[in-house]
Amino acid sequence: MPTLFRFVAFLVILAGLVFGGMIALVTFVTPEPREMIEVVPPAKLQPR
Repeated sequence: MPTLFRFVAFLVILAGLVFGGMIALVTFVTPEPREMIEVVPPAKLQPR
């Protein structure tokens, strides 16, 4: 039983670290908007 408890505690701590990392990313990183350009081949524009 102690082994199972240690395993579950490890999973909870790992999930907390992942969640904390996600919160830190949302808080401290601001995305910069950029223009997106994608070339579409003319064959894809033709109706079938």
